[in-house]
Amino acid sequence: MSAASLPLPARLDLPAAAPLREALLGHEGKPLSIDASPCESIGTPGLQVLLAAAKSWREAGVSLNVEGLSDVCRAQLAIFGLSPDDLCSKELAE
Repeated sequence: MSAASLPLPARLDLPAAAPLREALLGHEGKPLSIDASPCESIGTPGLQVLLAAAKSWREAGVSLNVEGLSDVCRAQLAIFGLSPDDLCSKELAE
């Protein structure tokens, strides 16, 4: 089964967090590729949604990956002590 693709908004902030959560729920249990190329900023609420999704996909044993993450967004993740791999389920939870 090929993964569906879900683009992130330009700003993944508080107003964008709830719509992202709803969009992710629509793909729950299925392989998903998140297109981060449109995203220019990741805020804490959006990051919480992405981390919760990664955890859910990992626990379900389903593939979730994030592609096209900009250097700016990578730096924002690093501020939280995270890497892009923390947003994926490539390595399934044991």
